[in-house]
Amino acid sequence: MPSRRILVTGLSTYWGARLAQALEGFEQVETIIGVDATEPRRELERTEFVKVSNQHSLIQRIVRAAEIDTVIDTRLIVNSLGAAPREAHENNVIGTMNILAACTGSDSPVRKFVFKSSTNYYGSEQDDPAFFTEPMRRPHPPRSRIERDVVEADNAVADFADKRPEVTVTVLRCANVLGPDVDTNFTRMFSLPVVPTVLGFDPRLQFVHEDDIVHALEHAALNSIPGVYNVAADGVLALSEAIGLLGKRALPALPPFGTAALLAPLRRLGFRIPDEMLNLLRFGRGVDNRLYKATGFDYGYTSRETVIRLGEHLRLEPVRRGHEEGYHYEREVEEFLRWSPHVRRGRAGDDGVAADREPLGI
Repeated sequence: MPSRRILVTGLSTYWGARLAQALEGFEQVETIIGVDATEPRRELERTEFVKVSNQHSLIQRIVRAAEIDTVIDTRLIVNSLGAAPREAHENNVIGTMNILAACTGSDSPVRKFVFKSSTNYYGSEQDDPAFFTEPMRRPHPPRSRIERDVVEADNAVADFADKRPEVTVTVLRCANVLGPDVDTNFTRMFSLPVVPTVLGFDPRLQFVHEDDIVHALEHAALNSIPGVYNVAADGVLALSEAIGLLGKRALPALPPFGTAALLAPLRRLGFRIPDEMLNLLRFGRGVDNRLYKATGFDYGYTSRETVIRLGEHLRLEPVRRGHEEGYHYEREVEEFLRWSPHVRRGRAGDDGVAADREPLGI
């Protein structure tokens, strides 16, 4: 079914805001409502923001009142350094179950649910397959809290899909993301003067450009593609290859085994490594991306091109730093620009027909 009235969760997150901005460009999308506990950090034209936590009763009221047909959940925390363990679990597991509960009920208008997940679902171990396909379960129990959260959230969505066959449920398991704006473990590590590596290991890694993640979410929103899909660019790179493409040097300063010993040298370099990244730096991970491409989705960048683009950004970033002013959400200003009858949203042409609306500046 086509998505006409869309609810985006996690509007203050990078992915929620980027997706809402992208969806605003599609005329067939009538309504975009974003919910979050904090204000959005990116400027939005026609997305309506509702400040609300992940309480299912409040989300449910919004879903029914706005007759939402599509819910896109972008809130999943996949970096354990981004939140305390309890906060991450509350967001990832309890929050996901609350969002799903808000979409249930015989009178629910929701007919499509899109969940942004992570390839952390598969883990990273020495005896893993070269490429994980979507039907595969992780062969070993989760090692970190974040991995446990991802598995629990992913399983909760699968259970929802089984119980609600009338709802098109799409799960996107996204690989390691790189890009000029997104903040991830790998963008932080690759920004260091020298890149720390584990002594004796050169893992195979797969990346995906931040823009391709946004387009993948768009694709799921605007098409009916039920199921689980890996989202990762074509090709894998050895970590040493990626470091070379960035014009950096590797620093094999990390001992191969022992968690405490592994972390200490990185802290001295001013870089904290999250638990979910420890095995990835030893054994790597690859996922099969053919299933999502079979739905008609095209990637803009390969893994290699994604790394090269990041390298270009890192070389120019010191020059650009300080020249861009960040966006700050001001409720009164936003309401004036969107709803005031005194704001001219278009000019009438000679034939009396209003011209296309131009972006409003402050």
